[in-house]
Amino acid sequence: MYVLRIHMVVNNIHFTKIEIEIIKFLFKHYKDKYNARQLAKLLKINHTHTNKLCNLLTDKKLLVREELGNSILFYYNYDDKLAIKFMGYILSLEENEFPKWLQVLAHSLKKFKSCIEMGIVFGSSIKNNDFNDIDVLLMYSPEKSREVKKIKDEIRRSELIEKPIRYVDISEKDMLSNKEDKVFYSILSNNLVFYNSEKYVEVITKCRK
Repeated sequence: MYVLRIHMVVNNIHFTKIEIEIIKFLFKHYKDKYNARQLAKLLKINHTHTNKLCNLLTDKKLLVREELGNSILFYYNYDDKLAIKFMGYILSLEENEFPKWLQVLAHSLKKFKSCIEMGIVFGSSIKNNDFNDIDVLLMYSPEKSREVKKIKDEIRRSELIEKPIRYVDISEKDMLSNKEDKVFYSILSNNLVFYNSEKYVEVITKCRK
């Protein structure tokens, strides 16, 4: 019922692909605020169009508009409950949006779903097909370590994935204790979520505090 309701909201408001790009980028970059020109450059879209879309997204209560001197900055509306639920739904779709060169990986990573709390893929592999290894973050409780290791071994022995996988294993407690670390911020802000987008949204929300 929850997914259906959010899906209906998405259909009724009619978000464009660029609008989704903007709100996902701003949500994931939870420490930063951007003006339209910066966003346009980072997302490689037209500046004037970006400014218009950011204002429209502010009207839809997904973004917050902040005036700082002569500059107008935008960031995600983390204080709006519906905006948070909406992002959980939008990010749940990322599992089906992996680039074609990571399709086999995405299928293999499904094996972890029974023993992890959240999973994301980050690093150069999500941007282009010229990479040396694949970076995967698995968040789970320590008692699941043996089960996680078993699945890692299964994936390695299958030899379906040509490039080596580098795992970052972490608990939610350690994730939050490292929230000020620049490396972890980079991981959390540039990624594809392959499991439990709602938990990812929860972690991001906690990291902002």
